[in-house]
Amino acid sequence: MSDLLIQADSVSKKFCRDLKRSLSYGIQDITSTLVGRSPHSELLRKDEFWALQNVSFNLSKGESLGLIGHNGAGKTTLLRILNGLIKPDVGKVIVRGRMQALIALGAGFNPVLTGRENLYVNAAVLGYSKKEIDRRFDEIVAFSGIEEFIDMPVRSYSSGMIVRLGFSIAAHLEPDILLVDEVLSVGDLAFRTKGQLRIQELINAGVAIVLVSHNIHTISHMCTRAITLEKGVVIYDGETESAIDAYRTSLMNANQNIEEELRVGTGELRIQKTEVLDVAGNPLQEFETGDSLKIRIHYETKRPVENPVFNIVMHVLNGQQVTGIRTDMDGIKLGNLHGTNHIDLIIPEFNLLPNIYTIDSVVFHRDGYTFYDRVNKSAFLKVRGGLDVNGTSYLPHSWEFTGNHTKQ
Repeated sequence: MSDLLIQADSVSKKFCRDLKRSLSYGIQDITSTLVGRSPHSELLRKDEFWALQNVSFNLSKGESLGLIGHNGAGKTTLLRILNGLIKPDVGKVIVRGRMQALIALGAGFNPVLTGRENLYVNAAVLGYSKKEIDRRFDEIVAFSGIEEFIDMPVRSYSSGMIVRLGFSIAAHLEPDILLVDEVLSVGDLAFRTKGQLRIQELINAGVAIVLVSHNIHTISHMCTRAITLEKGVVIYDGETESAIDAYRTSLMNANQNIEEELRVGTGELRIQKTEVLDVAGNPLQEFETGDSLKIRIHYETKRPVENPVFNIVMHVLNGQQVTGIRTDMDGIKLGNLHGTNHIDLIIPEFNLLPNIYTIDSVVFHRDGYTFYDRVNKSAFLKVRGGLDVNGTSYLPHSWEFTGNHTKQ
C-alpha cells in the first residue's frame, strides 16, 4: 500500500445548467452544512446533471493513467477534483505525495512581473523553497528556451513563450504525481517532443501520471492503462488499447445517433443509403487494416441523369480528410442513369490504420460543382488493431541496408 498515491472512491460531481439557480443551490448547501444538516448531495435538483458519476480507481507509483472520452465526458472535471480545485458531491479522493498539475499553463502568472520573478513566485506557491528553486533555475529556463527573455515582463511574452515557461516550471519540480491536461498539444513540434520526452523521464523515475489528451497516439504511447468516460460514467478501465477501442466505439455511436441529416443537393439523383460490405457482399461491422472491402452507394433518380460523378470521401471521425475517390478521376463514364440501382467502390487492400472513419457519399453534375446529392457521415468504418504503426495509413514497404553490420 506504500506505493499507492491516489485513491478515488465512488466520486460523483454535479453541475447546474442555470447560473442563478446554481448560486441559489450553493447558498442552500452552505446553510445546510452550517446548521449541521446533510445537503443531500446524492440527489439531482432542477437543471442539475451529473458531470461525473460513481468513478473509482487507484493509481500507484510509476503508473501512467490516460483519461479519454469525447468532449463533455468528464475528463477535466475529474482532473480538477484530483487537483483539489473542486470537491466531489459524493465520494472521496485520497492523495498521498506531492502533486503537480499541467493545467492552463501560465494562467497564474503576473503580467507585470518578469519571467524570473514569476518562476520563483509560481514555484513558491507550489511549496518549494528558494534554495530548491535556485538549484533548478538554470535547468528550468534552459528547457523553456526563453533564456534571453527571462528578465522581461511576462506581458511582453507570446502565448507560446508563456506555455513553455509554465510547462518547464511544473515539469522540473520532481512531483510524486503529475496531472497533465492537453498541454502536450500546444507549442511548436520541437517543444511538444521535448515535453513528451520529459514526461516519459518522470514516468521512468516513478512519478505517477494522469494524462488527458484527445491525441490517441499520445495516450497509447505513454499510458500503462486508461479509463474511458462517457457522460461522466466509466465505460472501461484497464488495458490502454482496449480503452481506446471503447472510446472510438463511443464516438461512433454518439455520431450515429445524431438525428440531423447532413445533406445538400438538387435531388434529381438521390442517395438512398451507403453500405460497407466485404467482397462477398456481407455487411461489415469492423475489419482490420489490409482487409478487402466494398462500399456500396444505393441511389434513385427522378429522371435520367447524364454521366454523374460519384465521390467517396473519408475522414477520421471528427478529424481530417484522409482520402477522396471519384469516378471521373478514374476515367469512368457512367452514361445515363435512371431508376433505382447501386454503384460499388471495391478496395482490395484497405490501408487506413485502426480508428473510426466516416464516409461522405457525394454525387455531382459532370460540370464538377453542382451537387445532385451529398450525404455527410453516410456510413462509418471501424478499423481494429493488428499493426503497431502510428498515423492514419499503412504504406506497404521493405527495408534495404548496404552498410557493414553484424547479424544478431
